[in-house]
Amino acid sequence: MTANLTPVAKFDFVTVLSQAAAAYRRERDTRPIAEKLVNALLESEKSAKQQHLTYPFESLLGKWQLCFATGTKKVREHGGIVLGKGFYVPKFIKIHVSFNATLEEDSDRGKICNQVELGPVLLKLTGPVQYTSKKNLLAFDFNQMIISLFGRIVYNRPIRSGKVKTEDFYNQSIAQQPFFAFFLVREDLIAARGRAGGLAFWIRET
Repeated sequence: MTANLTPVAKFDFVTVLSQAAAAYRRERDTRPIAEKLVNALLESEKSAKQQHLTYPFESLLGKWQLCFATGTKKVREHGGIVLGKGFYVPKFIKIHVSFNATLEEDSDRGKICNQVELGPVLLKLTGPVQYTSKKNLLAFDFNQMIISLFGRIVYNRPIRSGKVKTEDFYNQSIAQQPFFAFFLVREDLIAARGRAGGLAFWIRET
């Protein structure tokens, strides 16, 4: 009996992620199944850690459309959390996140805007961000909510009664803040793990 010496093909996560982005953008049915995309994201995260990849804050600036995400669920027998199956965001719901830098030079501070658009309703949350390039961590906080209906603002108020100020945010440690840990940043797509453990995959808005 002889051993099978045939080399195992390496999983090409970059191709899978690129295919998913292209298919989602063009609204085609050729996008990878959720399980395959989750595996590609996990391989990308693993590769980034092994290569100690770092990305500058400038590479995140712009507007990005969320196309895929995973949830998490608690598992009692393992005493922790595991990833959910993941899902593509339905096309009738538009979820965007945008990052803008401050005017200060060499600053890793800026603003985040997360918005959800469903028909004539637009919900927008804004607030400050600070980025740690050594760990690719982007901490953020939402302190303003805006709701628009048919393009007209009907609600625009601070969250938490305005108690959380931008200055207070910058004085807090990342352990006290929500954050995204980015492990893939390209010109046309980005991917990150959230503080709660879920994965998110965005494509650049064109």
